[in-house]
Amino acid sequence: MGRTAALIGAAALIATIVLASIRVAHHAEVLATKVGDPYGTMILTLAAVAVEVIILAILMTGESSPTLVRDTIYSAVMLDINGILGLAALLGGLKHGEQSYNDDSGKTYGVMILTAMGISMIVPEFIPEAKWHYYSAFTICAMIALYGLFLRMQVGQHSYFFSYSYPRNEKKRSTSEAEHTEDSTVVSIVTIIVGVVIIGVLAEFMSAFMAVGLKDSGAPPAIAAVVVASISAAPEILTALRAALRNRMQATVNIAMGASLSTVILTVPVMEGIALYTGQPFVMAMSPVQTVMVTITLIAAAINLNDGETNAIEGMTHFILFATFVMLTGLGL
Repeated sequence: MGRTAALIGAAALIATIVLASIRVAHHAEVLATKVGDPYGTMILTLAAVAVEVIILAILMTGESSPTLVRDTIYSAVMLDINGILGLAALLGGLKHGEQSYNDDSGKTYGVMILTAMGISMIVPEFIPEAKWHYYSAFTICAMIALYGLFLRMQVGQHSYFFSYSYPRNEKKRSTSEAEHTEDSTVVSIVTIIVGVVIIGVLAEFMSAFMAVGLKDSGAPPAIAAVVVASISAAPEILTALRAALRNRMQATVNIAMGASLSTVILTVPVMEGIALYTGQPFVMAMSPVQTVMVTITLIAAAINLNDGETNAIEGMTHFILFATFVMLTGLGL
């Protein structure tokens, strides 16, 4: 198989997987509409992370880069916080001015992401290679403990952290829109499951085509990681932008920040578990450039998401950071 044919095949499969993931996200959104926030956005982010973990696991079975998992998580955080949240806040701010949300959610997401990334992607730089499996097991336990408590907060006594009471002068949904959200719950659940399985099968072929097409091509080392992160983020981008343009910034914050947190806190234990099972460790410690970008991003997010309102300037700062991430990736950094 020629390189060009392989790349064309990979591109076609990527487009098909994105379409499938959008359908999965649509039915997750149907369920989300029925249950409301914060349960709704939790369903959306978990569906996206499931897609990401499956594709990662399949790619890891081939001749993948030892930094694939690390680069994918890093790329996902850049896409979610700087790309999705940045663009949504920018466009929403230009249309509506300042957009309100519950600032408790931004603070909670921010400190959780910082803690999870620090434990799983900064501290490993200082762990001796001979003792990686001990720290890997600890990381799995730490991520599960963090997510368990976070989940209890999100759906329990602190669920109000992740919701916002919008003004009641919004237009009521049309009859057709209301009927649309009344789609069968069973149909939505089955579609999500079938869609994830189809994505897994397609990812197997995509992995083979990408391996052939990118071999000795001089493409940036992290291109596969960016592809995986982009596939899982594609449905979230549409949902978050729609929410921001409808002046519902709380949903956008929940999707963007929740997706970042879920990517780190759920992907890490699954992939670390695979590493322990196979006995083959992979590089989780971020490079100096990645560490700097994540640090700047989380500091900017902590400042911007501290007052309960977003605006176009805050959105622009994150979108510029996203553009910087794209440039650095293109330079192979």
